[in-house]
Formats: sequence, structure tokens, C-alpha cells
Amino acid sequence: MSKQYPRTFSHIGISVPDLEKAVEFYTEVMGWYIIMQPAEVTEDDSPIGLMCTDVFGKGWKRFKIAHLSTGDRVGVELFEFPNQENPEDNFEYWKTGVFHFCVQDPNLEELAQKIVDAGGKRRMQEPRYYYPGEKPYRMIYMEDPFGNIVEIYSHSYELTYSDGAY
Repeated sequence: MSKQYPRTFSHIGISVPDLEKAVEFYTEVMGWYIIMQPAEVTEDDSPIGLMCTDVFGKGWKRFKIAHLSTGDRVGVELFEFPNQENPEDNFEYWKTGVFHFCVQDPNLEELAQKIVDAGGKRRMQEPRYYYPGEKPYRMIYMEDPFGNIVEIYSHSYELTYSDGAY
């Protein structure tokens, strides 16, 4: 089998309990751009309504959505569903599925504090260095104010792992 060309990352969908607060957080703290203002989508016979029924099945009724973009053009869809539930344990990393997303900021300590100041929290108290005393590559795990796990890297993924970080 021949090697496949690596696909690029288009977007990620994130569920939140309050769409307007999430848009405020992600634009003000992360600096992401709003590319489509918050809107409500309803279960009906419109093209978007039918597409969502294909995805969610019948009976989803309605949800709110906003579209954002990161500085490197990765899309972020924020969803607020009326039957939204906060999990008892929001960090079940051993279960199949996405358990975090990562952003990059050269001053991750400042971004981590902005997240805390905006109502999020630290999963780690201090950043960790991948190559202590050798390179300034560091990371920290946080939570946004809605319980989603956010990792922050100081340097690119490629640089961090190019020498085998562990």
C-alpha cells in the first residue's frame, strides 16, 4: 500500500453549555475570529435541518452554533444543545474519543493565567519542560470555563517531537 498524502485539519466541534459566553471566551482569551455569528438551527426540512438529522438522527429539535477560526485557519464550531450535560468526570482520557485539543502560544504562562482569570482552571499547576535545561519547549493542561480540556504548547508540534521528546 502506498503512503497517503497527509490531510490538513479543517475544524473541530466543541459542545458548550452557553454559546454566547463561549464565543466571548474564545475570541477574547484565545483571540480567535468569529466567521459566523451565533445562530439557531432547527429540525426542519431546510438543507441544514436535513443535514443535521442525517448526523444526529430524528428528534434533535434545535441547537445554537457559532463558527470561529484560529490564527492558522483551523475552524472551530461551538455548539450549545438544549439537553447539554456536564459529565461527572470531564477527563476520562482512557475512553475512546477526543479528550483534549491543543493551542500554541510562545507565552503559555500568560495564556494559562488568562484562562484562569476568565473562569477556567489549571489541570497542572506549572508548565512542564520537554527538554529541561536544553530547550524552552513546554506545555500545560488547562480547562476552559466550560470544562473542555485545553493543552497549551509553547512551540510547534513538529519542533516539540522532532528529537523524540521522551
